[in-house]
Amino acid sequence: MGYRVDVAGEQEKRARSSSGRQSLSAGDWVDIALVALGEGGLAAVAIEPLAKRLGATKGSFYWHFANREALIDAALARWERLNTERVIVAVEASSSEPVAENRLRRLFKEVPAAGGGDDVEVALLAEARHPQVSAALRRVAERRISYVTQVFVDLGFSHAEAQRRGLLSYTFHTGQISLLHADPDALPRTRQDRRHYLDTLIHTLLRAD
Repeated sequence: MGYRVDVAGEQEKRARSSSGRQSLSAGDWVDIALVALGEGGLAAVAIEPLAKRLGATKGSFYWHFANREALIDAALARWERLNTERVIVAVEASSSEPVAENRLRRLFKEVPAAGGGDDVEVALLAEARHPQVSAALRRVAERRISYVTQVFVDLGFSHAEAQRRGLLSYTFHTGQISLLHADPDALPRTRQDRRHYLDTLIHTLLRAD
């Protein structure tokens, strides 16, 4: 279902380029927090280690954020925008006729190829009991399922059936993200096999009962 945008490398690059600046923005702290989150979970989002990576002081952090929880909230909000809203906008802007089916196909193509994956999303799923993370994951799941449900409505399914298929699509997405990290060799490796896999998935989802 493809709500992944490969931003970790971009974030790390921006964070490194921030080193040595006399003044860091709140965005610099959010970027490096997301990198750390993908690497080591919430435990890695700690003020002193992040300040060291940025070549900054804790005073720079407290200029922008009241506490660590505020930074986590900002990082989660950034992740939501990048990995959900920005992808939906891109899919809507790039799709062509037949619109609804192409939107569905584009979403699934965004799912990372074997060996890749969204480290931040996997880390967040592992931290799902944390109150801040739990709230963010719930918002994202509701938004993603709602969007895919509308795609199925546009394809002519009843709202109730579209909801069922939207939920099924999202469970595929979360399952594949987990499998990409647990056992990537279990998934198709070649471009041709991935295309056949995607065709089978979409055919199954679009099949009328």
